[in-house]
Amino acid sequence: MWNAGCAMATADVTVMGAGVFGLAIAWACLQRGARVQVIDPAGVAAGASGGIVGALAPHVPEQWNAKKAFQLDSLLMAQAFWDAVAAAAGQPTGYRRSGRLQPLADAAAVALAQGRAAGAADLWQGQASWTVGPAPTVPWAPPSPTGLVIHDTLSALIHPRQATHALAAAIRARGGRIVPDAPAEGAVVWATGAAGLAKMTARHTRMVGAGVKGQAALLRHDAAGAPQLFAGGLHIVPHDDGTVAIGSTTERDFADGTTTDAQLDALIARARAACPALADAPVVARWAGIRPRSRSRAPMLGPHPFRRGAFVANGGFKIGFGMAPKVASVMADLILDDRDAIPEDFHPQASL
Repeated sequence: MWNAGCAMATADVTVMGAGVFGLAIAWACLQRGARVQVIDPAGVAAGASGGIVGALAPHVPEQWNAKKAFQLDSLLMAQAFWDAVAAAAGQPTGYRRSGRLQPLADAAAVALAQGRAAGAADLWQGQASWTVGPAPTVPWAPPSPTGLVIHDTLSALIHPRQATHALAAAIRARGGRIVPDAPAEGAVVWATGAAGLAKMTARHTRMVGAGVKGQAALLRHDAAGAPQLFAGGLHIVPHDDGTVAIGSTTERDFADGTTTDAQLDALIARARAACPALADAPVVARWAGIRPRSRSRAPMLGPHPFRRGAFVANGGFKIGFGMAPKVASVMADLILDDRDAIPEDFHPQASL
């Protein structure tokens, strides 16, 4: 095992960026015996991976494609992945596969949902279900105009900030190092989020990707273990620490990516209307951050288009934590074994 404290040690893999993609790739490479270092001058979870929502929700089970299949595989890998991280770190990630409820507004929504139930039965490999049935008569359940809700058992939740710091702790516990600066050694992976997309755009003739601002809030309400909700166009996520996260806005035009404003106030009001259990829940945290969105809207994985011999993992946007387990696996395949199992739509050329 590599001695991370030894100045003479040489890394097999250097990951630039200590967000969820970078740390997950570092963890996967470390588990396969590589000597790994992560470099980030801002520290762990300084960007979008330090968020608070953590809704790991699947794409709808219809019009199936490689992106949806990849996400399904990743969501099914998540329990084992995050359990291993928590065990190595000795600290929680906030992961729980507790499902999701979605109220149905009218007869058309019911018919669409029932059609998707058949799709899930066919596409989700018997590993999860999507059913339409009566709304539960419990305070946490959202009001439903039809009295019916979708209940899927594939959706999971995670506490992004806890999970990212647990990944960092797991890496250190297994001999990897995370530092603010060091010479890049071995194979180099650039997982630098919105800033990395901006640098690639500056070297190209059109936009490669851009940062999209999101605002979210944490409310004090203990619904731990309950399904997450998708209601009123919002993700409502009950974390295990007695808080509920709500989010988020999607803002392409903004002056400051780190401040919250009236748009978050409106989002909180919508969440209280969509889930009456939150009507009097106090707001305990407000968060804003910039999430990396590639031009293709898919994760950008593979050889770096502007750094010869390097790799890129970027563009997680709203699905980064849900995609992270499989992103880590296929990137480790590529970096360590020169085996490319990445969907064609995820290759960097798709965003150029």
